[in-house]
Amino acid sequence: MLSEREIHYLAMNLVGKELEKEGFEFLSVNSKLKKNPQFVCLREKKLHFVLVRAILHPNDPNDYDVVFMQTMKEHAEKFEAKMYYAGVGLVNANDKTRPLVNGEPYIIDYNGLKEIV
Repeated sequence: MLSEREIHYLAMNLVGKELEKEGFEFLSVNSKLKKNPQFVCLREKKLHFVLVRAILHPNDPNDYDVVFMQTMKEHAEKFEAKMYYAGVGLVNANDKTRPLVNGEPYIIDYNGLKEIV
């Protein structure tokens, strides 16, 4: 069974690859659980904070804690940064009722970065 940390790393890896592909330059990467934001990036001379969450089935990766996200947005604004949420849904591909297991396939539900405005 994958640990909470390994699941978090899966989500961060996916989001990190997308950020690279979209031309973001990493200034800081924080992979520790419960430390936010996970990515501090620069793109087009603008600072961006990205909060990554691994969300296990049956929870919706598009849902987030609005109050907490507002707190993070206020933190980002102190640095004149944009704030993004990246929810990555994960589920065991063989059986949605089973946990994620190393070596078994999984399904990703990821709809990209959501800017918090």
